[in-house]
Amino acid sequence: MPRSTNSPASRKRRKRVLKAAKGFRGFRSKLYRYAKDAVRKAMVYNYRDRKNRKRDFRKLWIQRLNAATRAHGLSYSRFTEGLKAAGIELDRKVLSDLAIKDEAAFAALINQVKQALGNKTGVTLKKTAA
Repeated sequence: MPRSTNSPASRKRRKRVLKAAKGFRGFRSKLYRYAKDAVRKAMVYNYRDRKNRKRDFRKLWIQRLNAATRAHGLSYSRFTEGLKAAGIELDRKVLSDLAIKDEAAFAALINQVKQALGNKTGVTLKKTAA
């Protein structure tokens, strides 16, 4: 019995890999042997970086909030403590956006936070020179 190669399925598989490697440089987009490895590695990076993107954005929002709250005389950790005490449940993304785009609303939020921190027992606030 002659050897069967299942040519249509092989061709379809190779074509799919080469299509996924479109845009890669050099033989990584032209030759199946190298494109296969490049596509596999790209998929690994893709999966990993979908997770990392969430981490990176959270870090960015926290940095922005820290800078914005320090301009009003609070640290980020005291700000989050005050948010919890005031019962304000906004996520970091929304708070960061508010700090950048609507400073008046963010200043009002800071005042609520400072008031909530002042109402807590045994908590002292640093006075601002403004």
